[in-house]
Amino acid sequence: QVQLVESGGGLVQAGGSLRLSCAASGSIFSIATMGWFRQAPGKEREFVARITWSSSNTYYADSVKGRFTISRDNAKNTVYLQMNSLKPEDTAVYYCAATRHLVTIATMALSSEYEYWGQGAQVTVSS
Repeated sequence: QVQLVESGGGLVQAGGSLRLSCAASGSIFSIATMGWFRQAPGKEREFVARITWSSSNTYYADSVKGRFTISRDNAKNTVYLQMNSLKPEDTAVYYCAATRHLVTIATMALSSEYEYWGQGAQVTVSS
């Protein structure tokens, strides 16, 4: 089992920055891929970014490319999502996710590919 705990959410003005953290515990050695998803009110959960645990290979949704950066610190068992140039449409609950499988580009946006989820962190961007 893997436990994920997000932190770092909050309220920020448009154009500002926030950094989310996701601390993993438990059977960390089994993690192959970690990702970030978000869900705005009344909308479906959507893919934001993913990173492979061993090689730090990253991939982003088009909506955040160039503004968000996913990274990981293996020593701290933590994955980060640095969010810059935030927009009101980035407002959502952000979820950290993990899986024991290497998620391919073809399927990485599917929430069903991920086995473990954090409780979510609220990010609110005011205009």
